[in-house]
Order: sequence, then C-alpha cells, then structure tokens
Amino acid sequence: MAVDRLQPIRLGDRLGATLRSVFKLDPVLLFFVALIAMIGVVAGYSAAEQSDAWVERSIVRLGLGFGLMLLIAQIPQRWFFAVAPWLYAAVVLMLVAVWLVGDMGGGAKRWLDLGVIRFQPAELMKVAMPMMIAWFLARRPLPPRPLDVVVAMLAVGIPTVLIAGQPDLGSSLLIMASGLFVLFFAGLSWWYIGGFLALATAAMPVMWFFVMHAYQKERVLTLLDPASDPLGAGYHTIQSMIAIGSGGVWGKGWLQGTQSHLDFLPEGTTDFILAVYAEEFGLMGLLVLFLLYLAVIWRGLWIAEHAESVEGRLLAASISMTFMVYVLVNAGMVLGLLPVVGAPLPLMSYGGTALVTIMVGLGMLMSIRTQRSFLGHDR
Repeated sequence: MAVDRLQPIRLGDRLGATLRSVFKLDPVLLFFVALIAMIGVVAGYSAAEQSDAWVERSIVRLGLGFGLMLLIAQIPQRWFFAVAPWLYAAVVLMLVAVWLVGDMGGGAKRWLDLGVIRFQPAELMKVAMPMMIAWFLARRPLPPRPLDVVVAMLAVGIPTVLIAGQPDLGSSLLIMASGLFVLFFAGLSWWYIGGFLALATAAMPVMWFFVMHAYQKERVLTLLDPASDPLGAGYHTIQSMIAIGSGGVWGKGWLQGTQSHLDFLPEGTTDFILAVYAEEFGLMGLLVLFLLYLAVIWRGLWIAEHAESVEGRLLAASISMTFMVYVLVNAGMVLGLLPVVGAPLPLMSYGGTALVTIMVGLGMLMSIRTQRSFLGHDR
C-alpha cells in the first residue's frame, strides 16, 4: 500500500520535470500568474460595462503576453547577459533621442516615432537595467568594491535622470529600484545603503524646488489632503477610497459595483482596477489577490535562491522585488497612501507596454529556473 501511495507522487514529479525540460517553463509560477490574469479579466469585464469587445481585446493581449513569456523562457539565460550591455547602451541612446526628437503627448515627451512603431524607450529600460547591473557585478568580486558601486550607481543614475526629465517620475523610480535591488542582493554594505538613504533625504528639497513639475507637486499636496481639491487633483483618490470602503468585508458582488458603473471612478480598467475589484469582492477578495501576488514574489525569490549562476540569482531577485514594487505602488496609489503616478497593477490593468515588460521579466524567471532544472540540479 505504501508503494501504491507513493506512485502518484513520483508520477507527478516526473511529469513536472518533463514539462520543465521539454517546454522550459515553471508550472508553479505559470499557475499563479494565470490565476491573477483571470481575476484581471473578471474585474475588467465589470469595469468595462460588461463589454464583450473589451474581453476579446484583453484576452488577445494576454494571449500574446503569455506567448511572449513562454518564448523568453526558452532562451538560455546566458544569452540575456550576452546582450545586456548592448541593450542598455541602445536604450540610453533612445532616451537621448527622446530628448532631441521625441513625440509629445499629454504634456510629456516620452515617445519615439519610428514610422512603423511608436513606443516608450523607458519601458525597455525596465528590462535592460537589472540585466546590465547583474551582468556588471557578476564579473567582479562580491560584495562589490567601492569603485564598482560608483560605476553601478552611474549606470543606474543616467537613465533615471533622463526619464525623470521627460517627465516620467513613476517610471524613473521603478527603473532606479530595479538597479538598486541588484546592488542590494550583491551584498552591498549597509553603510552604503544608509548613505544612499541619507543622500536621498537631503535631495528632497532640491527635487521639490528645482526638478518636480507643478502637477507633480500638486499630486503630493493632494495626497496629504485630498479634500482640498475634491473635483480636481483629489478626485481620483477620493472616489477610489469610497469604492474600496463601500466594498466592506465581502464586497457588493460581481457586476454590482456602483462607483465604476455610475462613472464616478475613473480609469477603472487601468490604473484603478484594484478599486473596482475591492468594491465588488471586498476585503476577502483583496486578501486572495494579494496572496497570489505574494506567491509570485515568493516563487521568484525561490528561483533566485536556487539559480545556477551569480547573474541569474541577481537578475531573478531584482525582477521579483521590482514586481513587488509595482504592486505596492499601485495599491498605495489606489488606497490613498501614495501620490497618483499612473503605475499599472501587474497582470490586472489593461494595457500593452507594461504587460510586455512584466511578461518579459516573468519569462526570464522561467528561463533561470529551467536552466537549473536542465542542468540536473532540480529540487
């Protein structure tokens, strides 16, 4: 009987190993990512006024995103680092080109128009930055020496400044975080971390008076007192908090939300989809969703811990923590804890460029995971 009970377990282990070696994917990560995407479609269908056309477009985008993720997962991780410095340099040149000949939109110069395609180079940097810093540090003694820290900080700082000046403060902070996470996991001394935090604190007045634009200052002031401009800058935050609070513990029920269906809540399918979901599924629904996000982050860090190379470990850890920052920034924005910066909720918000960036990162995680399995070090 003991042998009979063990047989299904062994069969499952063999099946999982076969899937990882043949298709080069991580079934655990894929499962959690697919669940979050399904929840996003369900919530978005309600926010889009039960539009079948919206669902079809969303499913097509997700299908392309999952296809891209699985395609990236098939690429050996050594290829990522072979192209990392060239990709980083190319994107920096694109960011300079944005300053010189970029397209304006919504009061910001963030796009490059190549005729065939119009895109934001900042989205490419979200992938290129952790690859570049991981490539650089993995070829040097760890923990990083002072000179290596300075060079890495310059590599982080140059695109961060270029993107912040577009202006796109939200993307610049996310890109800076992705590079700093690599430094942190490389064993950066706490003295450096403390010094960086002190420098960042000292730079805040300079940022406020000489760098931040008027609308960015308005968002910060509105965060402190949304009621000061309830029909203007504070409108998004106030309506989002009303939607979340009215959901209570169990929510009003799917398709029963009033804030989004009566058009009080703006950007219901994109930046504020979490508020739509919270109103209809309540606190319990939020806990389930955040547990799924936590599972994705846990799996990413597990992959980092068991990576077979230093570069893989640093890249996987940075991707996982940057994914966490995406979730925290959007949730903080929707809950009124952070300024409204236009950060999408991963796998939930309707969109194209952000979805591509996230799926590429998840595909890299799968590549790092299956590379280890392929080499015979699976657990």
